Amino acid sequence: MVSDFQIDLTLSTDRYESLDEVARFTQEAEELGFEYVGFGETTGWDSVSLLTILAERTDSIGVSDDVIGPFSRSPCQIAQAAASVQSLAGGRLRLGLGTSSPALVEGWHGLEFDRPLRRLREAIEIIKQATAGEEVTYDGEIFTPEGFSLEMPTPVDVPIDVAALGPKGVELTGRFADGWVPQLFTPDGLDQRLDDLRRGAELANRDPEEFRTSVLVRSCALEDGERARQLGRQHVAFMISLYGPFYRQSIAKQGYEDMVETVRDHWMDGDREKAVAAVEDEVLDGLVACGTPDEVNDIIDRFASVKGCDAVRVGWVGPADDEEITSTMEAVAPVNR
Repeated sequence: MVSDFQIDLTLSTDRYESLDEVARFTQEAEELGFEYVGFGETTGWDSVSLLTILAERTDSIGVSDDVIGPFSRSPCQIAQAAASVQSLAGGRLRLGLGTSSPALVEGWHGLEFDRPLRRLREAIEIIKQATAGEEVTYDGEIFTPEGFSLEMPTPVDVPIDVAALGPKGVELTGRFADGWVPQLFTPDGLDQRLDDLRRGAELANRDPEEFRTSVLVRSCALEDGERARQLGRQHVAFMISLYGPFYRQSIAKQGYEDMVETVRDHWMDGDREKAVAAVEDEVLDGLVACGTPDEVNDIIDRFASVKGCDAVRVGWVGPADDEEITSTMEAVAPVNR
């Protein structure tokens, strides 16, 4: 097994009925040796509140979010929250940012999904100014804050990770952020996209080795490997069909255009069984990691072997139940590998 990489964990917080339950699960992850624990934000628990609770109730594990967007919160507000959490976490926070998607921005927040990459770039620059202790006066195309400064001890070092898929977004990450959190890439696809990250770093005269790339790999490790693979097929079919155009396009561009079209056509026609069956075996050994514990750990090692990949961020496949999630977490836990 590859030994010189870290394993992070992404929680599905909608599975828990209380913040206490999320905190207890994170404490278990800390005991199992995971480097960071992160979670997405949709319409459930507020990210900043949850980050605060997890930082307060853990000692060594890092905390992260997947991801806060500069449409739903202003950059100065994000900076204030991140600096506050980092002060409590003692340096264990990595702030996750992303553009989100048209469906969420326009549907949930009633905003226009306008120039998302420009908005993200400006947000990163403003957050870095604010957490460095500077008075923020910024004349951007999107944001024009003036006179904002944090009334707390500064500077506060808050590494910023960006969730991006396309070449322009990843290049932007290399120019302005501190880390990259990709998902739904095969090892080969990840290797190719890392070239965009390096190009962005070079444009900004930055060292690509200073970035932290943690690839999110949805996983299911069960002794019944066929059961795990079927759950993986269901998850991939859902992602292709309903999770937004960016993910679907990313999968297609990695050599699965015909499969993506077939899966989505069946799903939209109401035949989910055919849609799930159309997910190819090769996808279960690349885009996700589903099978027996040994098979899943082998796939994780393949990602870890990609030059420039520093960590694998293990997440769950949606259809898995609580026992299957526990089985997966224990199978991939650093203390058990």
